[in-house]
Order: sequence, then structure tokens, then C-alpha cells
Amino acid sequence: MNQEANDPHWRRAGTSAAALENTVDALMDGVCADLKRLAAIPSIAFPGFSPEPVLQARDLVVALLRDVGVADIGELNLPDTAPVITGAVPPPTPDAPTVLLYGHYDVQPPGDERLWTSPPFEPTDIEGGIRARGIADDKSNLMVHIGALRAYGGRPPVGIKIIFEGQEEYGSAFDDYPPTDPDLFACDAMIIADTGNIRPGTPTLTTALRGSAVVFVEVRTLNAAVHSGEYGGAAPDALLVLLKALATLHDVHGDVAVEGLRREPWSGTALTDDEFRELAGIPHGTPLIGTGGLGERLWSGPAITVIGLDAPPVDRAASAVVPHARAKLNLRVHPQQDPREAQGALVRHLQRLRPFGIPLTVTPGDAGPGYEAATDGPAYRAARTALRRGWGADPVHAATGGSIPLVNGLAKAVPDAEILLFGAEDNLCNLHGPDERVLLSELRGALIAETAFLAEYAATYRAGATTADR
Repeated sequence: MNQEANDPHWRRAGTSAAALENTVDALMDGVCADLKRLAAIPSIAFPGFSPEPVLQARDLVVALLRDVGVADIGELNLPDTAPVITGAVPPPTPDAPTVLLYGHYDVQPPGDERLWTSPPFEPTDIEGGIRARGIADDKSNLMVHIGALRAYGGRPPVGIKIIFEGQEEYGSAFDDYPPTDPDLFACDAMIIADTGNIRPGTPTLTTALRGSAVVFVEVRTLNAAVHSGEYGGAAPDALLVLLKALATLHDVHGDVAVEGLRREPWSGTALTDDEFRELAGIPHGTPLIGTGGLGERLWSGPAITVIGLDAPPVDRAASAVVPHARAKLNLRVHPQQDPREAQGALVRHLQRLRPFGIPLTVTPGDAGPGYEAATDGPAYRAARTALRRGWGADPVHAATGGSIPLVNGLAKAVPDAEILLFGAEDNLCNLHGPDERVLLSELRGALIAETAFLAEYAATYRAGATTADR
């Protein structure tokens, strides 16, 4: 490790922008080299994949933590769950706050490798960045945590707790574990590094996550398929019944038409229509559905998607009236709406329908809550300053339509802790898709921001405590 970067006494000259940037720049080569080592490991914690690479990635992360001076390293093992790396660095003084650093070392499967420009687990330098599966989601963010500790020589100005998960992408029992062991997660603030900027160069704090729920709807109209020529026109077609029901879920504009689902205008920063089209791969000339701002359509309002349909496939379709059809619906809900309440509204809507006089069988599935952060505490004040230093621009607030179930578990375990979501990803990084990449500018910005945050938060926290004592 570079001697200057390993010396925490760089802070004696003050945490000026130049001193901080010089420290991070001295670390970047080592951070990138270790990121490539980590991204070369196919740590896919999905059924059907070997568990050995997952354990190999765990071992490398533990070694990197030890190398930076984290002595208190442990492991949490839950049933059918990859190991969760735990660690701690004690606060330097009794009045210093403690910050929990979260990330995950597992990755998504690569998908169709023919769609990749280079092999997904051979980290490849590209213009301005590095390409590999998991390089953005979430191994770059793990290296930001480790790099920030390197910047302080393993002796940061705050206490540190480490939670590095090994099965985030597939899901596991760990999602619900934090409230059962709150002492393990006790802290004053958390950095959930599993997100990134709304666009490269725009420092972004993700302050809201939509909740989600699943609903199954099923129709059975005949004992078996019957000839469409002999019986079609009078025999009830289950697929037609189902399609007529599904068509009621949206109005003519594409807005959700189910009563009881919360929708509000989004006041933060949002994607432009052109950015969204590029991200979603929407062909030119194809309209977007729904009305209002993209922020409320994607983040502060509901969405209903038909994610599965059981019906005869076209290639093997017979000339017959369909006797049975089933659909699986994914419902995304306002961050503050109870997902079971929203799921109930969708279930009631479907149960009230009688397409062609035929009732539907409606079954609720899993549901997970959303999350909306309080943004007026000392950690958020420190984060806004830190992100400004990281990217040289004022930070914005955004949201994500996806869910991070663990965030809700952590919020229940430590309800008074401020939860910050930011990192080295960006919305154009192609996470979960082919040619996933991380930009070096985003990696550098996130590393500067997290390093600055630890100092800013320590000072802000102490100042607040001193004021409260007066």
C-alpha cells in the first residue's frame, strides 16, 4: 500500500479538498487492482451454482479487511444463507459516533454470455472504467468501504461496524434477521452502498424505495379444452376472462386504476424521458405509458406489471377454447404505504370483477415494505457536504422503484439510526445486464465522498452533542 495513503496523519494538514483528493488518488490504483481481483470471482449465490466461488470471495474480502487493520472480524451463518461478514473498529473517542457500512459480495448470474463484449468474469479495462459482472453491483461499493478505511490507515474518526452480505441478489433469511439481534447492528448512521447516482457525475442520495407485493389471479371455466369451432362463441374462454380482468387494472392512459393505492407527486430529481428510454431500451416512437412526472410513475406512485402468464403457448396452440389461465402480478407501491394494505386493495379490485359473469380466484403472495428516509439529521447534513466534495456538484435526492428488503430490517433493528444510500454505481452501469461496468470517475467520487463523510459526520455529530449539552 502507498506509504502516504497508509498514513492517517494526512489529516493533520486539514481535510482540505486538495489533501483529500491527493489521498484518494494515491489509493486508486490499489483499489482498482483489488476490485478486479474480486470481480474475477464468480460469486453467484443462486441455486445450481457452486458455492465455492462465494466462499472464495468471502475469503478475499476478509483478507482485505484484515490488511487495512480491522482486527475484530466475525461471521454470521444462517440457514441456507451464504456467510455474512461482520466486523468492527472501535470509536476513537467516547463521543465519536458509529457508522455501519453495508455491501454485498455476491453477484447476479451473467445471463447469456454471448451478449457480453468480453467474458463476464474477466475484468476488462474500457474507456473510463472497468467491465465485469458485479463490478458495479456491488463489488465497487465494497471497495469504496475498504478504500475509505485505507484513507484513514484503518483508524477512522468514527466507530465502524461492517456488514458485508453474501446472498443479497437471491435473497435469504438475513433480510429479516436484524430486528432479532439489534446489538449487532447498533450504530448512529448507516451507509447502504448498494445504489449510485441517477446519472454519472450527479451525486445522488437515494431517499425512498417502493414497496412490493405479489398477487395471483386464476380462472377455470371448463373441465378440459374443447374445439373452438364447435364450442367457441358460447363456451367461456378462460383466457379471455383473464385478459378482460387484467385490462381493468389501468385506465386509457396507462395509469393504475385500482382504488386505494397511494400516489403523490415526486419532488426530488428524476430521469428525463430520453434517459429513461435509453435505460429501458424503448424503441423510438413507442410511447411511455401513464401520465404525470416520471418520478411519481416510477417512485412515488403504484405500478402493476403482469410478470407471468399461464396459457397455451402460440407455437403449440390448438384450435380449442382455453379452460384454464393464470397470471402473476407484481405490484409496486408508494414508499410509505403498507404493502399488505396495497395488496389488499388489488385483491379486492379483482375479486369484485365478474368478467362475462365468471368469478376469479385471487390469491395474495409475498409482500415487502418500502422505505422513506428522514433527511434532516446530522448524518444527512454531513452526507450532502461529502457528496458535494466527491463530485463537485450539489447532491440531489432520488428514489428507486426496486426494493432492498434488508433496509427495512435494519430500520427496525436500529430505528434511531440515519440510513444513507449512495455509492459508485450509476443508472447507466447496466447492472444485472450484459456488459455491466463501473466508471472510474464514479468510483473515485464515491471514495472521496465516503472518506469525507466519516470526518464530516464525526465533526457534525460532536457539534450537535455539544449544542444539546448547553
